[in-house]
Amino acid sequence: MIYLDNAATSWPKPDCVTEAIVRYLRDIGGSPGRSGHQLANAAERLRLDAREALAELFGLANPLRVVFTSGATAALNLVLRGLLGPGSHVVTSGIEHNAVMRPLRALETQGVEVGIAACAPDGTLAPAAVAEQLRPQTRLIVVNHASNVCGTLLPIRAIGALARERGIAFVVDAAQTAGCQPIDLEADNIDVLVFSGHKGLLGPTGVGGLAFSPRFDVGRLPAAVFGGTGSRSEDEHQPDFLPDKYEAGTPNIVGIAGLAASVRYVLARGVSAIRAHEQRLTRRLLDGLGTIGQVRLFGPPTASARTAVVSFTLAGWSSSQLAQQLDERFGILCRPGLHCAPRAHRTLGTFPDGTVRFAPGPFTTEAQIDAAVAAVARLAHGQ
Repeated sequence: MIYLDNAATSWPKPDCVTEAIVRYLRDIGGSPGRSGHQLANAAERLRLDAREALAELFGLANPLRVVFTSGATAALNLVLRGLLGPGSHVVTSGIEHNAVMRPLRALETQGVEVGIAACAPDGTLAPAAVAEQLRPQTRLIVVNHASNVCGTLLPIRAIGALARERGIAFVVDAAQTAGCQPIDLEADNIDVLVFSGHKGLLGPTGVGGLAFSPRFDVGRLPAAVFGGTGSRSEDEHQPDFLPDKYEAGTPNIVGIAGLAASVRYVLARGVSAIRAHEQRLTRRLLDGLGTIGQVRLFGPPTASARTAVVSFTLAGWSSSQLAQQLDERFGILCRPGLHCAPRAHRTLGTFPDGTVRFAPGPFTTEAQIDAAVAAVARLAHGQ
């Protein structure tokens, strides 16, 4: 089996992730912040370790500005629905995932105006295209760091500088880049970073969250879920301090335990080393698939301009048929279709048929890449 679906969820996970989850379930089991006994305290230490690891990864001095949610989608809904209201204007890009587009389309029905900065056919975005969309009532710019369809990296540092100059909040969806692309909230001019735990961070599903820059005033962002936090229990109003303001209810501490271990693994291996490994694999994929005449590649031509995501089509094949044959005949697991990002496929010119997406990860080998290319070549030649 060759797993090339890391853009959906990473696999395999580091052994330390499984060990951390089992250790929590077997040896700890308490709920953080809900009791004062030793098992509850041990669970809280696990949660704090996860915050500290993520803060280190993102260049954030205060780990309490890391907030956990059920994933990037929930985090994006919290931010977009909290910061935007009737009469406000938001700018996004032409290669966004539905985790951004669907909340924005829902907000349009409530009087929010949405401006979409056009991307080039390879998914690249010029900061000037974002600037052209800005209005006096623009309250927010939200873009992904990299496309989940074609891997194109957006110039978030330049876009963030533009937002800071205008006093506009800048939100970055790092679902595809956290853990495999260097990110620094201050240097990259990010106000709110949204992350997913189960992709580049190599953790379990069902956990993700937000990292708030010190510049961002969380008083601007109301809580979306209200309930018990284990703090100020005498008060029937939701706490207004971080992280409790956004973490009502019993947390997914099993997932957080796994995430703490996975982020520590990423930090030890090094984001730059992971990035270099994945760039080599991406370059090998682009070069190999590029020699097959019936293949059409999408996204930037160079590995340095993208994450480890390569989308392509094969003449005479639908994306679903091709992915099925790769799975059943060659044991190559990938994802066909629209990848929950129809806006991106419209930009690439692949809507409504979509593409086949190969997404290697930290544990993918060059031999596996060569086998995947050879399998596509065999199908292209009717073998």
